[in-house]
Amino acid sequence: MLNIRNAKMEDLPQLVAIEQLCFSKEEAATKEALEKRIASIPDSFYVAEEDGVIAGFVNGPVIETAFITDDLFRGSKKNPATGWHQSILGLAVSPHFQNRGVAARLLTHLENEAREKKRKTITLTCKENFIHFYEKLGYINKGVSSSKHAGVTWYNMSKELLP
Repeated sequence: MLNIRNAKMEDLPQLVAIEQLCFSKEEAATKEALEKRIASIPDSFYVAEEDGVIAGFVNGPVIETAFITDDLFRGSKKNPATGWHQSILGLAVSPHFQNRGVAARLLTHLENEAREKKRKTITLTCKENFIHFYEKLGYINKGVSSSKHAGVTWYNMSKELLP
């Protein structure tokens, strides 16, 4: 059974391994970046776990702006208690657990937590091949992002949370 919980520092080796399997070297968050996120934004860093094995994770800081900026990949600060926008800097599912609904479950969990904290939207960037996946989950393609992260073309995706 899949259990979703807050990330812990002890998860770091498994998180780094999954990150490296799911993203190119240029795109992947470093061990240090993931460590900083666990420490600074534990209230928006979740892992999906099955029988003690981490299947995947989602994380991102709460930000003032509606879209992600590249500076967020270099560090984050503590989330405000309520308001603003929930960003997603990383969503990764171990290849062994892919195509089993893990990513959708992680996103739903993060969305529910963000709604409880009165966040306005959930915002993320993705590559073109993932646009359809996010659209199926209610995200709207807001066009090409200004992000230059890893030299890739990213698309801003957003989902309204407040009525």
